[in-house]
Amino acid sequence: MKKGLVLIFIAFVAVLVYSLPLFCQTTKTASGEPIKIGGSLPLTGLASEQAKWVKAGYEYWAEDVNKRGGLLGRPVRLIIYDDESNADKAVTYYERAITVDKVDLVFGGYPGTSNVAIMPLVEKYKKVFIGQGGHGKSFEQGFTYSFGSPPLMGEWSGLSIAGIFDDLIPKKDWPKTAAMLTMNNVIGLAAVPGILKVFESRGVKVVVNETYNLPLSDANPLVSKAKGRGAEFFIVQGFFDDTVMIMRAAKAQRYNPKVIWNILASRIPAWGKELGSDGDYVLANNFFPPGLPYPGNDRIKEGAKIKFGLSEPPDFFAIGYCWMYTLEVGVRGAGSLDDTKIRDYLRSRPLDLPYGKGIKFDSRGLPPPFNYTVQTKDGKNEIVWPKDVATGKFVYPRPAWSSK
Repeated sequence: MKKGLVLIFIAFVAVLVYSLPLFCQTTKTASGEPIKIGGSLPLTGLASEQAKWVKAGYEYWAEDVNKRGGLLGRPVRLIIYDDESNADKAVTYYERAITVDKVDLVFGGYPGTSNVAIMPLVEKYKKVFIGQGGHGKSFEQGFTYSFGSPPLMGEWSGLSIAGIFDDLIPKKDWPKTAAMLTMNNVIGLAAVPGILKVFESRGVKVVVNETYNLPLSDANPLVSKAKGRGAEFFIVQGFFDDTVMIMRAAKAQRYNPKVIWNILASRIPAWGKELGSDGDYVLANNFFPPGLPYPGNDRIKEGAKIKFGLSEPPDFFAIGYCWMYTLEVGVRGAGSLDDTKIRDYLRSRPLDLPYGKGIKFDSRGLPPPFNYTVQTKDGKNEIVWPKDVATGKFVYPRPAWSSK
């Protein structure tokens, strides 16, 4: 009997010892006054389709960081206002977040039209501002608290188009003519000079270079001009609604260029819902496509699956998470909520971030120029350039429209 009890006791101890690591693997608990992080996003209006995914990325980061013990041991809380895609309202809400809500930190705004206006304000209050920035000119005004991580730089769009010509299409098959339709705001206009330079240096004749105002009421005249002049490389630099409208007009007119390239719309999940197979084989430049082999992307991918049941994270969801993650890196590195210390930490060393390794911000708050190119297939985006990180094969020329 005693021997049996001894054996039972030994077995119990063995199970307990074996199980100890499981009991010890507890999640850190954040405590104390929440760290408030605030600002605004265009949750309604022209930029809302992208911004809702940026917001989802912000919220998932907050949920994730709190599960990991918060920032500096404290939970984080987001204060997000809807600026209705209005730059003046964005400035008002950021100032309210800083002066009335007394936020500890601010998050990056969207889109570039609002960022241009917000960046002087956050510089005035010496608040670190990590987002897309306000495109090239805004980063050249001597601001030291703004960072693009990753930036959405229209000025770098030409890198994508140059890569398509130089690395993906045999020279004998290059398109010889191009048409470019550009929304009349800083986001689209910033890209025009660089793209024109790429075409000029490769002997491509630009037969249409039109700017249109938002909201776009009728895409047919613009598309008709591109088709009538035989443009083989078709560029659309617009937001979501106007780009979808242009695609529908192109199908209705049976305009079949060899390449359709756009600045952002095909990277949004609603693209496939709106256009179905008509949205396939479209190219887009991208500063943070899903599938990059860099640290942190597994967590972003897991978040998209858990929160939305998606196998790949939408671009703007990933971008939003990465903007907040960069802020997190700065806070942890500085060991402080002091914005000047956070700024100095981010500027002083190379950082491994989800969109690249060894990222070093220059005096403007920008990483070295870069770009990726994705192509939509079966409603999903695959990286086709640069080749060393490609997740799919480039399809060229773009197949003709289906009869449906």
